[in-house]
Amino acid sequence: LILPAREILHLLQKIVTEANRAKGLEGGSVRLVSFRSAATHILPALIAKFRVQFPLIKVSVKEIDDDIEIENLLRMGKADSGLIHLPCSQDLETWEILQDEYMVLLPKSLNLNQTKLTWKQLAGYPLIISSIGSCSTKVRRHLQQSPEPLNTAYEMREDSTMMSMAIQGLGAAIIPKLAAQPIPPELQIYSLPEPLERIIRAAVVKDALHTPAVFAFMDTLKNY
Repeated sequence: LILPAREILHLLQKIVTEANRAKGLEGGSVRLVSFRSAATHILPALIAKFRVQFPLIKVSVKEIDDDIEIENLLRMGKADSGLIHLPCSQDLETWEILQDEYMVLLPKSLNLNQTKLTWKQLAGYPLIISSIGSCSTKVRRHLQQSPEPLNTAYEMREDSTMMSMAIQGLGAAIIPKLAAQPIPPELQIYSLPEPLERIIRAAVVKDALHTPAVFAFMDTLKNY
């Protein structure tokens, strides 16, 4: 029974190969652009899955932290698809990949017996936020609803720097959960007093003449 089963599997693989060749998927390339945390925690598994199915399609990734720049690269035809986390303009087609909540990171040694901070508690710590334009603006606007005066003491570019500062007890780091992965054992995560999320989306230029390889990767993104 083993030999006939292997022959059937081999025949099925040949059928898939011929179908892919007919669709132009025996080769080609896909150029991706993404912000860092999505490039770190989302794309590797997707690309690995895609390469199992389409091993001859070349996939490249460019890491960029500015959503506006990602949009411009898509419009100029310098990238085929991108991962973004801000609402984008109408000439791009997007679909949701992941909802990523902003969390507060504090030293585990504080032993706070709760999962969510109050505004009053948050006001008791110097705040560590991102200095990257879109993320900084989003967090600052959200913090404006606090009835307590808040102290934004540090603005850092790298997520790892923000977490290192929190580990040293220099303040409370406010960071998307995905960007904080893996959570250092010295830190504990807490919810903000009012929830804040970023929606991670895949984006392509609407109605563009994409290649079969790009359409195939789009299907992989949509099945994430």
